[in-house]
Amino acid sequence: MPPVPDSYLKIASVSRIFFAASSGGDYEALRDVSLSIQKGEFISIIGHSGCGKSTLLNIIAGLDQPTSGHVSVEGQIVRAPGPERGIVFQNHSLLPWLTVLQNVELAIQMVSPGLPRAEVTSRASAQLEQVGLSAHLHKRPSEISGGMKQRVGIARAFAIEPKVLLLDEPFGALDALTRARMQDDLLAIWEAQRKTVVMITHDVDEAIYLSDRIVLMTNGPAARIGEIVNVDIPRPRSRETLIDLPEYDAIRKHLLHYLASHHRVPMTEAAGVQS
Repeated sequence: MPPVPDSYLKIASVSRIFFAASSGGDYEALRDVSLSIQKGEFISIIGHSGCGKSTLLNIIAGLDQPTSGHVSVEGQIVRAPGPERGIVFQNHSLLPWLTVLQNVELAIQMVSPGLPRAEVTSRASAQLEQVGLSAHLHKRPSEISGGMKQRVGIARAFAIEPKVLLLDEPFGALDALTRARMQDDLLAIWEAQRKTVVMITHDVDEAIYLSDRIVLMTNGPAARIGEIVNVDIPRPRSRETLIDLPEYDAIRKHLLHYLASHHRVPMTEAAGVQS
């Protein structure tokens, strides 16, 4: 059945079953997951390990196919990876023999092979400037910090001008101070461009700070959407004032109670103390 284009990104009754070679049986990772996402929304997905978050993100990216159901962008069913869906993993995945600038340029050239060289360089430089890396354009990945590498990954994803940006715990491997800086950088770029974003995270504070809505998954196997929480906090948001808002405190407590009630990880980890 073709999707009804009533939302920008639509996840329609998606289920995913894997064959488990070790046990000789099937493992149902996702069961009947449906979600409608509007253009320009920032959505976070939270759940304990094994709840199918990455499986769902891979299906949206076109890196995996659902056993049943479908994902569509602007009414077009996703059947394979495509340039309209940029993705940033926890690992920056930069090519070590290329400079920071060249890594971003290569991504643009792959998506837009006919683009003049000067325009490729201009677009890459502009995105790197947005993440504060103008002084490091000609350094190689081995010459910059982990946080800088991840900023290059984000700049690269935005530089190909995707319709949807997919983030798979992009800041999980960073220290707390670097992670906070990266969140600020991401929010600033998102505010300027308003891309549709779907992010996986284990950090409820990160989810509240960045998101319009937070999707809470049930535990696997056969994970489903357990609840969707609206983050009704006005934008633009400031980290300094956010924590003093009663709305922030109420949403945070609600998320922590949900995660703690599922008894899969310690409550401190769910709160983002450990990522």
